[in-house]
Amino acid sequence: MEKMKFNTKLIHGGISEDKETGAVSIPVYRTSTFHQHKLGGEPKWEYGRTGNPTRNALEKLIADIEEGKFGFAFASGSAAIHAVFSLFSNGDHIIVGNDVYGGTFRLINKVLKRFGLEFTVVDTQDLRAVEAAIRDNTKAIYLESPTNPLLKISDISKISSIAQVHNLKAIVDNTFATPYNQNPLTLGADIVLHSATKYLGGHSDVVAGLVATSDDKIADELAFLQNSIGSVLGPDDSWLLMRGIKTLGIRMRVHQENTKIIFDYLKNNDKVGQIYYPGDPDGLEYEVAKKQMRGFGAIISFELKEGLDPKKFVENLKLIDLAESLGGIESLIEVPAVMTHSAIPRDIRLKNGIKDELIRFSVGVEDSEDLLDDLKQAFAKV
Repeated sequence: MEKMKFNTKLIHGGISEDKETGAVSIPVYRTSTFHQHKLGGEPKWEYGRTGNPTRNALEKLIADIEEGKFGFAFASGSAAIHAVFSLFSNGDHIIVGNDVYGGTFRLINKVLKRFGLEFTVVDTQDLRAVEAAIRDNTKAIYLESPTNPLLKISDISKISSIAQVHNLKAIVDNTFATPYNQNPLTLGADIVLHSATKYLGGHSDVVAGLVATSDDKIADELAFLQNSIGSVLGPDDSWLLMRGIKTLGIRMRVHQENTKIIFDYLKNNDKVGQIYYPGDPDGLEYEVAKKQMRGFGAIISFELKEGLDPKKFVENLKLIDLAESLGGIESLIEVPAVMTHSAIPRDIRLKNGIKDELIRFSVGVEDSEDLLDDLKQAFAKV
């Protein structure tokens, strides 16, 4: 089929059938090397780090569902981010959104700055601030939308236009939205990346990172970096990830239905203060989210009213797991200041709006009534 609908593409996109046997599940090729039949030839497969048929099928699948031409699979989301930043050189300057995953800040401040990359952190919702941060040596704008953990929405099309005018690369972390809700490449971005550990895998059983692009030159450079740095995804994890992606559409529908129910409950809860959710019709993010997304995702962040203890609340939950990560079929809850964003100094966290009492809730696919009952009994104890 020339043009498949998204849910069909999840199952039949990429390489969905083994050409040798007709198997509808791509085999796991557990091999470190391949027999070459001609000395000095150009074999399709030569060494497991350079390429593997199972990983190749996954890479073609992420390219398809992100509306790109090329895909790359890495050993983790952080490895994918590192590979993308490795496109740049000593003295290059990159603009970074001020509300991104704490591990991204750690990578920037503890590793990449040591190699001479320069960074300016801005609120990417403020287009004038983005333009004002551009220097002669600026090479890229890096952002999340929605962001982690405050779920801010930046206008990807407008930022991509700014990047194009100034000959910069627009790079979007699409982990929270997923390709089910948003395709940054079609909005003008040059590179899209994922912590595939989250919604794409969907079952909390694999750690992986994915990158997609439609730019031939970027793809050539990423292929070189992927092979040279070597943080590639193994064949078993590649297979697990493809299996997870096949059900992304089904899962996201239930994730998002549950999230709307939870949001309505929290919004009317007198123990809850600020709520962060792109699907809030009264929220600042709503109009831009509605313009560029097909759905609002399945993360809600919220703050308890002053004087209420987030530690007591999360530790009294029985069904909802207190755990880092997100995007799995099970509901997960965490306190960013103590967990996922603890690598960011407290003064910077507070400046960016990540308060100590902020709670991030990844809504799973359990029965919504059970989730509500668990929240209610935990709230009763604070």
